[in-house]
Amino acid sequence: MNAAVSSPVGAVPQAPVITPTRRVIDAPTRVFHWLFALSFLGAYLSADGERWRMLYVTLGYTMAGLLAFRVVYGLVGPRPVRLSALLSKLRGGSDWLRSLWRSPTPGTVNWRQGQNLFMVLAVVALMLAVVPVTLTGYASFNEWGGSLWGIDWADVLGELHEAAGEAFLWLVLAHLGALAAFSLWRRTNLTTPMLTGRTPGRGPDLVKHNHTWLAALVALAVVAYIAWEWSQAPRGLVNLSGLF
Repeated sequence: MNAAVSSPVGAVPQAPVITPTRRVIDAPTRVFHWLFALSFLGAYLSADGERWRMLYVTLGYTMAGLLAFRVVYGLVGPRPVRLSALLSKLRGGSDWLRSLWRSPTPGTVNWRQGQNLFMVLAVVALMLAVVPVTLTGYASFNEWGGSLWGIDWADVLGELHEAAGEAFLWLVLAHLGALAAFSLWRRTNLTTPMLTGRTPGRGPDLVKHNHTWLAALVALAVVAYIAWEWSQAPRGLVNLSGLF
């Protein structure tokens, strides 16, 4: 027979310990990030095979549209998400590299700044790399150039698109590898802020407003666009004929 464990009479129940957090990433930026990542993953998985061609093209256009949103949001959005903030961090990279060269011991180097610099550099590189990927993909899909001077430019554009896609993949892998390495080094999951928008720490929110309504509009626009493309394609975005 088990004896029930009871609290001493008059004991005050212990309140749960709540770790203070502050908001560092707003909802539109997080939604852009995950929709962008899922679009690339879907495009990469559907790159081979005529059956998936329309889905592949649609996801490529989705990435281009999301990039356009991020650029506009980076120009008119809150200060923490502006492109000028990214460029400001990149401009500080030269000072950090000089400090790395001049520091007598590794312990005197501001490695946190180096980590932030590398992550910002990866984000900027990924945003820039989308441009050649989508442009060559669009040109290849619409067979720009035809055959000129004995060269099939559609094939050339297709090869350029494949090379740009592979380069983009390596940038993604470098980004993920850096996240994993820095998370182990810092002993904290650095992907959590991109999921919750918050990071442990005391002090005021770096991002004052979450702008949930804008994030919902971005997600709805992506879903609506994919649904529209599906309705316009004669056989849908995935050709299932011959499977059943």
